[in-house]
Amino acid sequence: MAKYVYPAIFTPETDGRYSIVFPDLEGCYTCGDTLEDGIEMAEDALALVLYGYEKDHRPIPAPSKHDALILHDNQFVSYVACNTMAYRKKFNNKAVKKTLTIPEWLNEEATALGINFSQVLQDALKEHLHII
Repeated sequence: MAKYVYPAIFTPETDGRYSIVFPDLEGCYTCGDTLEDGIEMAEDALALVLYGYEKDHRPIPAPSKHDALILHDNQFVSYVACNTMAYRKKFNNKAVKKTLTIPEWLNEEATALGINFSQVLQDALKEHLHII
């Protein structure tokens, strides 16, 4: 889970739209109605594909150098950045039930104070993982 930057090849289409492909990542391509839309769609596609690599524990390829890419006609290269942790937080935020064990006395004290166990555990895990 990290921040990534990859080169994307943008191809202007005759209707004003853009096709975008990431040559270093299998199945990573998208399109946009405008250049701005294409960049936004490229960021989303990049995060989705790299999230899949991370989730499947697949090795993440190194990004190509700009000058190593072969371009045709009106194509151009733009670097696109993404943050897979931000993507996870936004799109993979489904609650997962966990069973845990704590001493009875601790449970009684926390319950008496109305402590939300789930929130405390989330906060502690984020702090422990340096995700705050």
